[in-house]
Amino acid sequence: MSQSNDPNNLNDQSSVDNQIDEPIKNPNEPHRPEKKERKLTALQSGLIGGAVAAVLISGVGYAVTTANDTDDQISTEEVQSIVDEAVSSAQADNTASSVQSTSLDVTTDVSETVANVQDSVVSVVNMTESVSTYDLFGFTSPTQGETTTESSELETSSEGSGVVYKVDGDTAYVVTNNHVIDGADAINIIMADGTQVEAEVVGSDPWTDLAVLEISSDVVTTVAEFGDSDSLKVGEPAIAIGSPLGSEYATTVTQGIISGLDRSVPVDIDGDGTSDWVANVIQTDAAINPGNSGGALLNAAGQVIGINSMKVSSDQVEGMGFAIPAGEVQTIIGELEANGEIVRPELGVSMVDLNRVSLDYQSQNLQLPNDVDGGVYVAEVSVGSAAEAAGLQADDVIVEFAGEAVTDSASLRQALYQQKSDASVEVSFYRNGELQTATVQLQPQNNSSATQ
Repeated sequence: MSQSNDPNNLNDQSSVDNQIDEPIKNPNEPHRPEKKERKLTALQSGLIGGAVAAVLISGVGYAVTTANDTDDQISTEEVQSIVDEAVSSAQADNTASSVQSTSLDVTTDVSETVANVQDSVVSVVNMTESVSTYDLFGFTSPTQGETTTESSELETSSEGSGVVYKVDGDTAYVVTNNHVIDGADAINIIMADGTQVEAEVVGSDPWTDLAVLEISSDVVTTVAEFGDSDSLKVGEPAIAIGSPLGSEYATTVTQGIISGLDRSVPVDIDGDGTSDWVANVIQTDAAINPGNSGGALLNAAGQVIGINSMKVSSDQVEGMGFAIPAGEVQTIIGELEANGEIVRPELGVSMVDLNRVSLDYQSQNLQLPNDVDGGVYVAEVSVGSAAEAAGLQADDVIVEFAGEAVTDSASLRQALYQQKSDASVEVSFYRNGELQTATVQLQPQNNSSATQ
C-alpha cells in the first residue's frame, strides 16, 4: 500500500481512521493479541530521546527496514512495545548498576576497619562517693543534738573513653586520659557490648594526660594495635572512636583527616588559668567531643595512631581536635606499667612566669636589660635541691636551660622533662642584671614536692 504526502489527507484523519479497521501488519510476523492503542507519554518520549536512544534507534530501525522491504507500515502498538521493552531494559540495567556501585562503596568504606577494632574501645566511668547525713525522720539537715546516720554511695562523676591495648594472662590493660580518672573513688569500664567491670589504676601522669588501668581479661574480645605516628602525613584519613557525651553514645565513629602534626598546645594542669605545660599533639578534624577523651584515633589500617585528649571549640574555631601521638603514648604507658609513675628530673625551684611579675618589681629588684621580655622568675629555691647545689637563688631569672630558650614556666618544664633524672645540664640566668651560667646536676623528682 502506497503512502501519500498530501496535506489534505493528514488533516482529514477521521476519514483514514474510518477506512482502516486495524493497522496493517507484516504478514510474516507471528500473531499477537490485539492491544488498545496508546500515545507515547512525555516521559517515554524523553527516554527515547535520551538514555535509551541507542536501543530505540536499533529496534525501530530494524522494524522500519522490515516494513519497507514488505511495503508495510509499522503500527503504533509495535512502536509502543519496543519503547516499553527498551525502557524496562534501561531501568533494569540502571538499577543493577546502582546496586553494584553501592555495594562497592560499602566494602571500601571505613566500616570494615571500624569493625575490626571498635570492640577494643571502651567507656571509662569516674565514680565518686556521695555522703549524705540523715536524722531519724529522714531529713538531710538534722538539728543539733539529734541522732544522725550517714550513708555513702558511688555516683557517676564523669565519663570518658579508653582503649584496650594489651592482654597479659588474666589481666588486660586500658589506656585513657589522666583527667578522665582524676579524683575517682572507683572506676568502672563499660565494654562495647555493654558488659561492666571494675578497673584498678596502674599509674597516671598529669603532664602527658595519660593513665593506665587494668581489668579482667575475661571480658576482652579485641585488643587494639598501635601504629607509627612518626610516619603520618597531613591529609591522610583519620578515624576517631569513643563515647562522646558518655556511654549512651559508646563506640561512636567519626571520620576526618590528619590536619596537622607536632602542634604545640598550651595546657593548664592546675587550673589557675595559666599554661603549665605544652603538649605536642596530632591535629585532626574528625569530631572529638566531651567524652571522646581517652578514645582512639585510627589510621586507615585500623591502627591506633593517637589517644584523643582535648578539643578546641568556640564561636571562631570549629573542627580542631587533638590526640597524643602513639609514639609518646607507648613510651609513657610502658613506664606506668613498670613503675606506676613517670620518674622525671627535678630542678628544685618555685617558678613564676616573668610576665606575671610587676614591672615595678622587675625594674627595682631584678634590674633586667631592656631586651629581656621573657623567662622564669625563681621565687624560691628548695633546701638540698639540685638548684641550691648549683648556686641558684631567689630573684634569679632563668632564660636558658640545656641549650633551649626559656620564655615561661611551660618552656622550662618542657626542656627539663626531656632530660634524664640524673643528667648534668647548663642553666643561664640573670642576677642583678648580669647574665650568668651554672651547671646543674639534676635529681629524680620528689612527687610530694611543690617545686620543679
